[in-house]
Amino acid sequence: MKRFLAIVVTLASGMVLSAVAQTPAAPPAAAAAPAGPTKIAVIAFQVAVAQTNEGMRNLGDLEKKFEPKRQQLKELSDQIDTLTKQLQTQSATLSDAERASRANSIDTKKKQLDRDFQDTQSDFQQEMQDVYNALASKVYDVMQTYAQKQGFTLVLDVSQQQSPVLFATDSTNITKQVIDAYNVKSGVPAPPPQAVEAPRPAAPHPPASHPATH
Repeated sequence: MKRFLAIVVTLASGMVLSAVAQTPAAPPAAAAAPAGPTKIAVIAFQVAVAQTNEGMRNLGDLEKKFEPKRQQLKELSDQIDTLTKQLQTQSATLSDAERASRANSIDTKKKQLDRDFQDTQSDFQQEMQDVYNALASKVYDVMQTYAQKQGFTLVLDVSQQQSPVLFATDSTNITKQVIDAYNVKSGVPAPPPQAVEAPRPAAPHPPASHPATH
């Protein structure tokens, strides 16, 4: 239960990367390739979208929206912990009927917690997907404009799981430049320091089995 509770507490921030990772980059617009040697750049496009001022602001707003639900999950998890400990310590003094009744009550709450967690996770991921898609198209336009001005004929996305890029020098990475360019264009100010928690490396998953044992 303690491990599951830790997952619940980090619900909002932890699922960000999963939602981003499932979103394909904006499709490239058709354009005639300029004559001359190929000039290649790389970008962590998903990171660029998430780290723009607008992306961090939207993430913070989404986390605030889901905070009440996250607190409800935590409170229900705490109730289950308390009831489980009480049953364990008082089991010897309870009748078989009372022991069974309490165990059934705990099991019902655990199933409710699992359902609520699944629903909250699904809702959060869907809204995060919508937020990301809307912003990604705008960041893509800025990236395309920047790449054309700098004479790049090909931009590879290194944030894709199946990226073909094995090595690239820092000078070819335009992630920061695109972020900066988008921030200037959007006019959205940077959020206060530590106002938004950075996405964790993996999204939380609902327990595969009993919440108390995950």
